[in-house]
Amino acid sequence: MPADRVRGAAYDVLTAVREQDAYTNLVLPPLLRARQITGRDAAFATELVSGTIRRQGLYDAVLAANVDRPLAKVDPGVLDALRLGTHQLLAMRVPTHAAVGTTVDLVRRKVGHRPSGFANAVLRKVARHDLDGWVRRVAPDPGSDPLGYAEVAHAHPRWVVEALAESLGDRRDELDALLAADNDAPRVTLVARPGLATVDELVAAGGTASRQSRYAVTLPGGDPAAVPAVAEGRAGVQDEGSQLVATALADAALDGTDARWLDTCAGPGGKAALLAALATERGGLLLAAELQHHRAVLVRSAVPRVVTVDGTRPAWRSGTFDRVMVDAPCSGLGALRRRPEARWRKQAADVDGLVPLQETLLDRALDAARPGGVVAYVTCSPVLAETRGVVAAVLARRDDVRLDDAAPLLPGVTDAAGPLPGTVQLWPHRHGTDAMFLALLRRH
Repeated sequence: MPADRVRGAAYDVLTAVREQDAYTNLVLPPLLRARQITGRDAAFATELVSGTIRRQGLYDAVLAANVDRPLAKVDPGVLDALRLGTHQLLAMRVPTHAAVGTTVDLVRRKVGHRPSGFANAVLRKVARHDLDGWVRRVAPDPGSDPLGYAEVAHAHPRWVVEALAESLGDRRDELDALLAADNDAPRVTLVARPGLATVDELVAAGGTASRQSRYAVTLPGGDPAAVPAVAEGRAGVQDEGSQLVATALADAALDGTDARWLDTCAGPGGKAALLAALATERGGLLLAAELQHHRAVLVRSAVPRVVTVDGTRPAWRSGTFDRVMVDAPCSGLGALRRRPEARWRKQAADVDGLVPLQETLLDRALDAARPGGVVAYVTCSPVLAETRGVVAAVLARRDDVRLDDAAPLLPGVTDAAGPLPGTVQLWPHRHGTDAMFLALLRRH
């Protein structure tokens, strides 16, 4: 049988993610280009890798029910191949004989001949039931343990399920829909950077204009770099939620000057690029600040004024800026569909360590704003400790800040009330965006 280079590429990405803590979105695209895998083959490889990693918890439960030893005793390379095969059997339109045969061949080529028979036997057992059938067999009873059922059925760690359920508040009945949305591949969304590209231009290239962000266009598929405006840096790939929080900051009412804008945590540069374009249209300038130099270099490709500096120890005078963005480092639980490996790497303790940093960054951002200036506090996480908790704590200790109502600044968005009055919480299952949180605070 000839070597299957598409599945081989997917296997190599899984190996890099497991052995090197690599990120799928950073490893896969250059690997596909290097091996000249394009079109439908590239789409197949992308779904195979991302889908396998997203549902790894469920697939491991299925595999554990079909092997005669703990999964920890299975060769890691064989286990990677079995996960790829299981995803093809249970979640992709791949015939059983093709999914089993190509996976066995993959094991033979990548690991060795001896374990190929084991892989064949395991996958033939997996093929006896469909995805729903296996969920009924390996997940806890939803009636007696609904969170345990969600943990297995939707392949999210238990602590993540609990945190997201809490974030939904009195809408906890939407938990299954939210977790299911995390397992769907996100749409490819472009941003037409004002003054550089137009929505009409991107629509003419095959996209569809959005009703939520006035700069967003979604693509049906393909390589975004093939769009001329993207290749030339006049447009970019950016989640619509990121566009919405940036435009909300830009649209907030302001008395007095409107020339000096700041992004205190600018890397990798998507929001900064949009804000810089909006500021330029008004005759203003954006200063982009980023702690990590390699990320600052990424920002510099789209924003002319970039400094490498720690946002908790500012290099600028207080009261300097008219508009300030603080897109704080967070747990990233609102972007799990985009970062498939993140759910398996994060721990609940990570949130506890991030909250003091988030509070400090917001405090320093407020210091940077002039009286009357506005600050957008943004996270790609809906976790209450990182959203409501941070904003409430900062407001409680400052008498020079008030919370503005951000909802009117997003007229195309509905059903997005945040956990504090006036804040905004976007959701994958409601809005088709990452779960971005936005609070607008004004210095007075």
